[in-house]
Amino acid sequence: MTDNSTPVTGADKPLRLGTRRSKLAMAQSGMVADAVSEVTGRAVELVEVTTYGDISREHLAQIGGTGVFVAALRDALLRGEVDFAVHSLKDLPTAQPEGLVLAAVPVREDPRDVLVARDGLTFEQLPSGARIGTGSPRRMAQLNAYARNHGLDIETVPIRGNVDTRI
Repeated sequence: MTDNSTPVTGADKPLRLGTRRSKLAMAQSGMVADAVSEVTGRAVELVEVTTYGDISREHLAQIGGTGVFVAALRDALLRGEVDFAVHSLKDLPTAQPEGLVLAAVPVREDPRDVLVARDGLTFEQLPSGARIGTGSPRRMAQLNAYARNHGLDIETVPIRGNVDTRI
């Protein structure tokens, strides 16, 4: 090299971590990037990947639910555009894709769901007929069962979006 710089070898190149673009995905991926960098001594760069689930406005049940947020990450891995990816385990298909491996599962943060309501109301304080939005059929079933068992009158409605757009 004529500029007297040290050639970049594979061990010097940053590892490319594929992640969705949402604030939550970026925060989680950033924590993994820091941990991987600490263990390996290598820099890790986040590579933002847009998935079909991110751009579609259809209800999750209509577009296939599990897998619509991970397919683009999986494809980027298989094409060699990223070296590894971070994604919520709950959204991964149960069948292991050929050529890929689930290599690690970080320690889980608080797994509880949360209700975000105007005026800081709790679930029990919601007015009769309150509409609660969620993109999860599991949460809809849980909310409706809880309301029925506690004499509350709510309506669950499907919504789409990541945490920041829902709030």
